[in-house]
Amino acid sequence: MRYALILGVLFAATTANAQWEIQPAPTTSDLRGIDNVGKGIAWASGSDGTVLRTIDDGKDWQLCPIPPGAEKLDFRGIQAFDEKTAIVMSTGKGPLSRLYKTTDGCQTWKLVFTNPDSDGSWAAIQFRFHDGPSPNYRFFNGGVFVGDPVDGRFPIFTTSDYGSTWQPLKQNDRYRTIPPAVAKTGESLFDMSNSAITATADDDTFAFVTGGTGGAHLIIPHWHGWSWCSDCFGGSFTFSEIQLPISSNETSGAFSIASRRTSSDYNRVDLMIVGGDYKRPEVGSAVFVRHSDSPFKGLFSRRVIASTTPPHGFRSAVAYDAATKTWITVGPNGTDVSTDDGRNWRALRPNPALHEPADADRDWNALSLPFVVGPHGRIGKLRPEALK
Repeated sequence: MRYALILGVLFAATTANAQWEIQPAPTTSDLRGIDNVGKGIAWASGSDGTVLRTIDDGKDWQLCPIPPGAEKLDFRGIQAFDEKTAIVMSTGKGPLSRLYKTTDGCQTWKLVFTNPDSDGSWAAIQFRFHDGPSPNYRFFNGGVFVGDPVDGRFPIFTTSDYGSTWQPLKQNDRYRTIPPAVAKTGESLFDMSNSAITATADDDTFAFVTGGTGGAHLIIPHWHGWSWCSDCFGGSFTFSEIQLPISSNETSGAFSIASRRTSSDYNRVDLMIVGGDYKRPEVGSAVFVRHSDSPFKGLFSRRVIASTTPPHGFRSAVAYDAATKTWITVGPNGTDVSTDDGRNWRALRPNPALHEPADADRDWNALSLPFVVGPHGRIGKLRPEALK
């Protein structure tokens, strides 16, 4: 009797952390972009020109009208401001990479930018917000997107007007010289989850991660002046490159990066990076980049810490839950969490007691807490008790 009771307690302790509540979706397209705005508003995007929106915290997902001429586009990135306004990014060679914007809740769309590089392909787009005077108010502080290398350089574009116009990150002007972000031969970005870039890095810069035969790297501006949006913030910096302890080939490397403000200095952030090999989903990697208290800036102020117990497979997206101080990462074969800054990861398993499907932890592409999306119109929402 006591033995059975102990088993029951152990079972509850290892399975009570239920995770994703599967939600009905009005599409079977593959979903790779998700952005939770807050206050019950979230947007998602995917293949075949698909854009979804919810304004009731995921109870109902609306299928938006397809932007004009976008029926065959793959919308791998989406960023939103509120229930009315959002930017969606397609990925593909040359003019297949586009940005559309809506300001009326996706009833109509405007094409705002088309890739000027015939050999390029965009990979990820992120906006940056600063906290406002209340939890329900945020200050927009610029946007940035990055693409695969063109002529040995990563194309980077920025916006200061809520995504209506975009400018290449200037290499030279009368105030400063910004050398390009140079790519190694075979180096590229992975566009699986719209999280190969974070718009929040040290000193209000941005950072992105790479893979491919050129190696897995963290590329981050080393700041010399103001900030990174060349038209609206000014600034002067060079790009620092940090080799990541993640194996890399044509199908592997670093896939996703997320940031967390440090407790000691608002201008400093810690970074979590995940990845692996999408052709070998059983192999996963995670790297934590801690901003130290060193008085030096640049490479000397960061410690790169590889996981002792890595995620249980390839992971395409990672995010931080500040309320529980937990990192969470998802991928094709599972979900993992870490409460010790990525040193050790444990798997979140479906809870039979809550009648969760046996595959509730897997088949995920992209993450914007509490929402997650995956192939064939798959949408999940993290249960409130999952990370407690």
